[in-house]
Amino acid sequence: MQFENLLVERAGPVATVTVNRPRAMNSLSFDTLREMEEAFASLEKNTDIKVIILTGAGQKSFVAGGDISAMEKMPPMDARNFALLAQNLLNRIERCRKPVIAAINGYALGGGCELAMSCDLRIASETARFGQPEVNLGIIPGWAGTQRLPRLIGKGRALELLFTGDMIDAGEAHRIGLVNRVVPADQLLEEARKLAEKIASKGQVAIGLIKDAVNNGLEMDSARAIGYEAELFGLCFSTEDQKEGMNAFLNKRKAEFRDR
Repeated sequence: MQFENLLVERAGPVATVTVNRPRAMNSLSFDTLREMEEAFASLEKNTDIKVIILTGAGQKSFVAGGDISAMEKMPPMDARNFALLAQNLLNRIERCRKPVIAAINGYALGGGCELAMSCDLRIASETARFGQPEVNLGIIPGWAGTQRLPRLIGKGRALELLFTGDMIDAGEAHRIGLVNRVVPADQLLEEARKLAEKIASKGQVAIGLIKDAVNNGLEMDSARAIGYEAELFGLCFSTEDQKEGMNAFLNKRKAEFRDR
């Protein structure tokens, strides 16, 4: 796939999508959002791809947010449509049948932080910085930051970041549960690929059902979510992967999943 603002590369079952606008701190314009939508739609359909890594070009910025130069004079309806376009992309990433790992190599601010939160897992370099500084611009987050942030780190911590617009470092982001792990900058992509390859080695039917159970279950009350999990658990027993996995365990050999 060839894009103006993205690089898409594949190594075995792992695809890497790089936002490639380093001169603009990898900020997200209308065109970049549309390209990302196209890229993720294509990768989700590709049965050879099992895990997707999302990162930013260069060492300074993952994604610094929305393109403020394009946003400054937007009429209200254009601003709403911009937010809806971004929300649709982030929802696609969150609901993607394949695990998505954010490899956060620098600033993840505003829309960049919201983008990272839509991914399943987040690995940050020691130089990464996070924040929702929209209040400093006289606006609020518009790409679901007011919803995903409190779900990840709790209401009180989320409101403090949203009210103050403060930026936090990678260590603090890890402490409050915003990222899964922090690694040296020169090891970021290597560690992301190791994790991606480990996940890719599992049965992908089960991986997809885990995403369904977690994402959908979070929107249900506890009793419904537990029942939903039982339904998905039972569904696993209709798959070849379940038979292979249990047979391999009982015979003390490595399972060879076929993702069906």
